[in-house]
Amino acid sequence: MSKRDYYEALGVSRDASERDIKKAYKRLAMKYHPDRNQGDKALEEKFKEAQEAYEVLTDPQKRAAYDQYGHAGVDPNRGGGHGAGHADFGDIFGDVFGDIFGGGRRQQSRARQGADLRYNLELSLEEAVRGKNVEIRIPTLVGCDECDGSGAKKGSSPTTCPTCHGQGQVQMRQGFFAVQQTCPTCSGRGKIISDPCRKCHGQGRVEKSKTLSVKVPAGVDTGDRIRLSGEGEAGELGGPAGDLYVQVHIKEHPIFVRDGNNLYCEVPISFTRAALGGEVHVPTLEGKVKLKISPETQTGRMFRLRGKGVKSVRNGAVGDLMCKVVVETPVNLNSKQKELLEELDKSMGTGDEAAKYRPKEKGFFDGVKKFFDDLTG
Repeated sequence: MSKRDYYEALGVSRDASERDIKKAYKRLAMKYHPDRNQGDKALEEKFKEAQEAYEVLTDPQKRAAYDQYGHAGVDPNRGGGHGAGHADFGDIFGDVFGDIFGGGRRQQSRARQGADLRYNLELSLEEAVRGKNVEIRIPTLVGCDECDGSGAKKGSSPTTCPTCHGQGQVQMRQGFFAVQQTCPTCSGRGKIISDPCRKCHGQGRVEKSKTLSVKVPAGVDTGDRIRLSGEGEAGELGGPAGDLYVQVHIKEHPIFVRDGNNLYCEVPISFTRAALGGEVHVPTLEGKVKLKISPETQTGRMFRLRGKGVKSVRNGAVGDLMCKVVVETPVNLNSKQKELLEELDKSMGTGDEAAKYRPKEKGFFDGVKKFFDDLTG
C-alpha cells in the first residue's frame, strides 16, 4: 500500500513553515495518541503516519530530499544515498509533548506539594462587620516527625529507583515510537523506600488535628476567602505544604439584610405617624438613631441613613442603611376607637371629594373602570 503524501497527512501546504508543521502535528497527535484511543488500531496508524511525516518535514535535509524524490528520498532501506537514516521518535515525542504529558524523558522526579484544604467558617453579621480573631481546629496531614518526612526508617534513607533511575517515568517503546509513562516501581517518586518508617508507614506524613488562629478582617462577606499559606496538607517527600482557605459564610440576621456594603431593614410605623409625620427610632449596628418620617408617607418608601452600613474590607468605603417603611394597620380596636375611625372616614367624604385624601385609590378604580369599558366597547 502506497504511503500518503506527508504534507497531506499533516494537513499543511508544501510551503508551510516549521512552526505550522509542529502545530499541525501537535493537534493530530493529541487527537490520535494511543493513550487516548486504546485498542483503536485505525487511529493508532493515523498517529504513526502523522509522527513519521513530522519527523521528516521538520528536518531540513530530510524535507529537501522528500521534496525532490518523494518517499524514496527518505527511505533508509534504499541505497540511493538520499535517505536520512533512522529516526529516534522518542526524542520527537519528548520535544513536542513534554509540556503536555509531563515533561518527557527530561522530567526529573520532584517532591510533591501538599493538597490545599478548605474550612467553612460561619460568622454573625456583627462579627463579620467588626472583624475578630477565631480559633479553628482542622484535621490534616502533617510531616512525620519520626522520619522528618522522608518516609524511611530513622537511620536509613530512600534509594534511587532502579527502574527509572530517579526520573519518575519510563519510556515504553511500541514499534518505532515511544510513550512516556509513570514508573510502575516507584509510582513516579523516583525513589524507593526499602525500610519504611514505622510511624507513617513510608508515607512521610501522618494524620493530625491542629488548632489555628485566624484573623478575620472587618467587613468580610459571604463568599470571601481567607488564605493561610502553608497550612494545608504537608507535601510528599519533603515537598512544600499546601494552603488552607477559610471560606466565610454570614448567618441570617433577624433585622438586617446585607447587600454588598449596604444594609436593609423594614421599619413598621402606625398609619397616624405615616399621615402626620414624626420621628421613630431605628436600629443600626452602632445603636439606635432617630429617623424623621415625612407627613403623608406611604408604605414601601425607602429612607437612607448614610454611613450606617458596612465598611468595605477592600477599599474602606462605607455603605448606607436603607430603611423601608411599612405602614401597619391597627388591630384589636375597641368600640370607641372604631367610632373615631368611622368619623374620620366620613369626614373625608365620598367621590371626588374623597379623592384628594386618597388619590391612589381613586386612580386605581378609575383604571379598573376604563379597563372594563374598553372590553365592552
